[in-house]
Amino acid sequence: MMSAGIRQSFGLFLQPMSESLNLGRGNISFAGAVSNLIYGLPLVGILADRYGSRWVLFGGGLLYALGLFMMTQVQTTLGLIGTMGIMVGLALGATTYVVVLGAVAQLVPPEKQSRSFGIITAAGSSGMFVVPPVAQVLIGRFGWQSTVVILSCLALLIVLLALGLPGKASANDPFAAHSQEQTFGVLLNNARKHRGYLLLISGFFVCGFHVAFIGFHLPAFLADNGLPELGGVALSLTGVFNIVGSSLFGWLGDYYRKKYLLSFIYLSRAIVITLFLVFPITQLSAVIFASAIGFLWLATVPLTSGTVSQIFGARYLSTLYGVVFFSHQIGAFLGVWLGGRLYDALGTYQPVWIIAIVLGLFAAVVHLPIADERILQLAP
Repeated sequence: MMSAGIRQSFGLFLQPMSESLNLGRGNISFAGAVSNLIYGLPLVGILADRYGSRWVLFGGGLLYALGLFMMTQVQTTLGLIGTMGIMVGLALGATTYVVVLGAVAQLVPPEKQSRSFGIITAAGSSGMFVVPPVAQVLIGRFGWQSTVVILSCLALLIVLLALGLPGKASANDPFAAHSQEQTFGVLLNNARKHRGYLLLISGFFVCGFHVAFIGFHLPAFLADNGLPELGGVALSLTGVFNIVGSSLFGWLGDYYRKKYLLSFIYLSRAIVITLFLVFPITQLSAVIFASAIGFLWLATVPLTSGTVSQIFGARYLSTLYGVVFFSHQIGAFLGVWLGGRLYDALGTYQPVWIIAIVLGLFAAVVHLPIADERILQLAP
């Protein structure tokens, strides 16, 4: 909740940082894009599966706090890439869904995993509901640098909470009978040959593009359209409805084919974005858009991770989902960077919105042929 909440407030800093550091939206967006790319590296999933989620989260919380604090001390694009990009990116990878969902998968039977993943995703969304509006108030009162320092102190709480998570997976896991464990190398080799797994990877790229572009650039987009006061409110509304959507689709995923639900979500995103652009940008349309896109925001997470677990089992979920999530973050890198780069070049976000619509239609199609049956025997 805290890790995701802090991350989702970054878009609020784009304008004040650009004005204070005189770096332009493109350069700051590039640092944020690097953060998204580093965030998705599968390394933390491999470490969590090998050494346990507890210590990965512990180290991630420390790095998160340090990276945020150092972000306030730099004044160049290179400095932002090192702090916001690399340090915060690594910390995010170690403190959010890849590691946490892998830990939960070891404790929950397969028939209840999708709804459990939905609950975890909703918890992250509650951070998005709480942190951005508070951060916006703090920015207005104390400035962006002091606000980031306050958020770095909040990140330290992750260090303490990490101690309550599981250590290394036990060989006596009560659900081991469900996991059909194979050797790690055999599992990865078969995963890369599995057509459904590759389609999940390509579809999740689109999810990353959508949420990163909207989360990072929506406050600035609203400010450009005369609604600067709605940035934090819009992100907060996205978080509120994300709680509902993640929980609902996680629950539905235990009863209906996850691939069809995923296709529906991506098609709905394309429709919602299209309607947002067709009608005038007003307070009402911004509120409706934030609520609708929030309902669809991370509803893909429990369904995508649940599909990976359904096909391959839970033992190495952090690793296998970590690879899928890396594709998500490549999309996130492009969403954040292209948003700032094209805005600086053209003075508008319109081309990136159109790209988001086309990608939504693409993802709606590629999920339909996914073979999601459980693999019981994996050939070496």
